[in-house]
Amino acid sequence: MFNRIIITSGPTIEPIDPVRFISNRSSGKTGFHLANEALKRHISEIIFITGPSCFIPQNVTVIPVETALEMRAQLETYSSKADVIIMSSAVSDYRVASYSPLKIKKGQESLVLELIKNPDLLTELGKRKPARQILVGYAAETHDIFENARKKFEAKNLDLLVLNEVSAANPAFNTDDNQVYFVSKEGTRKLEKMEKSSLASCIFDEIEKLASQLKHDRMDKQ
Repeated sequence: MFNRIIITSGPTIEPIDPVRFISNRSSGKTGFHLANEALKRHISEIIFITGPSCFIPQNVTVIPVETALEMRAQLETYSSKADVIIMSSAVSDYRVASYSPLKIKKGQESLVLELIKNPDLLTELGKRKPARQILVGYAAETHDIFENARKKFEAKNLDLLVLNEVSAANPAFNTDDNQVYFVSKEGTRKLEKMEKSSLASCIFDEIEKLASQLKHDRMDKQ
């Protein structure tokens, strides 16, 4: 059904100096399981763009990146011919305004870092998305989760949003299981907590259903 799929995975990191950076808690496990599920479904070309992570799948095209801008460049290269893009990576919202080429030495009692906003990769993909392409985004929310998720789904021109409620009961990051919601044009559906490998299978089932709907809609318009 699909020829090329892009999966982004892991965190991005934004350097402060040669030995320090800012990042987030993403481990890359979700993207790893998604890539393995894509292999099971015999998708011919799987492009795996990943930030620093120990979870790297075999038998796919792996493109390592570090920063949000590096991930953006790879997406600009490969995205236009992809049938499906799954943005499971946790892209840093901000980067340091002024990188120090030398290690910042300890001495001051306080240190202020100026941060500037990174480009919104998902928004950019949504703006240039071909009609045939399926775009899947992720959200990690701690409050007003359904309102925030619906806004993100609509604003970024997504076909599916996988919503994580980050809480003490469901940390979401760096765990072997997760409980999520699927947000789509049809509404919001809760999935019970399951292993991330099983969740990857559910996500691909949903993607295949969306692809069938798009194909049916195109045929109706002809």
